[in-house]
Amino acid sequence: LVRRTARGVDSSVLKCPKNAYNIYRMRFLSEIAKALGSDEIVSSRVQYTVLDGKGGYFQNVKKILEFTDCKIVFAGRKDGVAVEGENLTLGKYFAGDAAVLGNIVKVERVSGEKGRT
Repeated sequence: LVRRTARGVDSSVLKCPKNAYNIYRMRFLSEIAKALGSDEIVSSRVQYTVLDGKGGYFQNVKKILEFTDCKIVFAGRKDGVAVEGENLTLGKYFAGDAAVLGNIVKVERVSGEKGRT
């Protein structure tokens, strides 16, 4: 809520902290982790969504370890993911987010030296 005053907009009515989105997102992830039987939040792992035949969206990416038209390996803080497919290209890579375009056939978690920064 925002209240307009004679001097402008009074934002003191709005009681949400600046990082309210992150707080609610972390609560949501905690609830999912509890429902799945895990006690810890795995926000440091690379998270991903794959769209069949179109590509995928990857979050919490720290760096790219390998890049070819048939394989891309992303590293996160604790582990990484290897993406395999055909005609793979990088659509976007910014602030920990990466969009991969192409026909993704397989996504596999990698750990150890291959997945760490």
